[in-house]
Amino acid sequence: MTEVEVKKTQESLQDRLAQVIELLQRQRVVEDLTHRQEGPHHDRVENLVHRQNLVELQRKLDDLHSADVAYILEALPLDDRLTLWQLVKADRDGDILLEVSDSVRETLIADMDDHELLAAAKEMDADELADLAPELPRDVVHELMEALDGQQRERVRSALSYDDDQVGALMDFEMVTIREDVSLEVVLRYLRRLKELPGHTDKLFVVDYEGILKGVLPIKRLLVNDPEKKVADLMASDTVSFHPDEDAYEAAQAFERYDLISAPVVDKNGKLIGRLTIDEIVDLIREESETEVLNMAGLREEEDIFASVWRSLHNRWAWLAINLITAFIASRVIGLFEGSIEKLVALAALMPIVAGIGGNSGNQTITMIVRAMALDQVSTANSSRLLRKELAVGLINGLVWGGVIGVVAYLLYGSWSLGVVMTAAMTLNLLLAALMGVLIPMTLARLGRDPAMGASVMITAMTDSGGFFIFLGLATIFLL
Repeated sequence: MTEVEVKKTQESLQDRLAQVIELLQRQRVVEDLTHRQEGPHHDRVENLVHRQNLVELQRKLDDLHSADVAYILEALPLDDRLTLWQLVKADRDGDILLEVSDSVRETLIADMDDHELLAAAKEMDADELADLAPELPRDVVHELMEALDGQQRERVRSALSYDDDQVGALMDFEMVTIREDVSLEVVLRYLRRLKELPGHTDKLFVVDYEGILKGVLPIKRLLVNDPEKKVADLMASDTVSFHPDEDAYEAAQAFERYDLISAPVVDKNGKLIGRLTIDEIVDLIREESETEVLNMAGLREEEDIFASVWRSLHNRWAWLAINLITAFIASRVIGLFEGSIEKLVALAALMPIVAGIGGNSGNQTITMIVRAMALDQVSTANSSRLLRKELAVGLINGLVWGGVIGVVAYLLYGSWSLGVVMTAAMTLNLLLAALMGVLIPMTLARLGRDPAMGASVMITAMTDSGGFFIFLGLATIFLL
């Protein structure tokens, strides 16, 4: 899809969201007007208007892809979201539940009874059931497991046995397997008998009679070669494969590195047990990216933008409390130099510049380090070199931009000594920012924590307190 087509799709989706919101608003206005009117046919008129609006809304939903419906549900306040959710056809509930974010899914599941949940879940594949099962009521999960056949039940249990960050939790069980001793003609006849191919099928998996993976046959080779040729002559035996207990993020990097669309998952004996597909990998990368952004801001979990006030407070209060403490420390640092500020008022105007630039530089460093750690580019062997490089960047930036602001301070206040102090303070604070920008995420990682967790909050606290102390300390020593 080209950039223009993507833009058109997004614009169309925004238009449809606006249309849905307009219909919901119109429904409330018309119902309010009819409710105020009195007459012998009042109830009949109100019921008719209500049905007309709901029919139009349902028609809009029926025209949308499940992912687009999920997008619209996430963009609506809770009352409107539930109104729209009731209009979704039952056979689409499962697809939409899998598309919405975790926080929004929770509100939708809470609005469904056990019968509706069972009906939605029965339409899902084993890997999809495993994604949804942890959020369903226990009695619904138990009844659902009882209704599955033996193979499906075992697949769901297998997927649930792995952690969210393992390959086994993401693998898909729907795949096409063939033998290596058959001809391409036999394979083609076999494929024609299938109702449809599993999604993202770019290759067929070649196994022996015990299910051991021997290689893969890309679809493009199947289509362009002589039908009389054997699978063994054309299959690739050096395919990239994964084990179910491997780290899912390492698998995602492999998908990006080797341009994979699907890849086999094998057990310790080499037996094919599932496959990874690009759609799951893309979802994983998106979720990881969102989690990093939230963690850097100190948010503990994804938050529904229309969540209750209490839930939002609960999600945000921890790092705000920490930020309050660090802000108090910064204020105490300033308090130590009240006498200096009283004697030279220019210090009060200039000190936020030092702290602000330091915080910005520190956040740049942390962003680069967290990204490098996510890509496994940071190790014990290169960490010291990385630290020296960031300190060099901080030193040069400090001298250059510190010199600029030093000249500005001289022009504003007519003091060369103030300009020199400004340059020195800026340089020292940028060095501090570089040091903390490297050490904070590395320390968090060594403690077994997410290196992005609250990193921006901590670096801002360090550069604010450090910047104030360095600048006011230098000014006190050399100017007063």
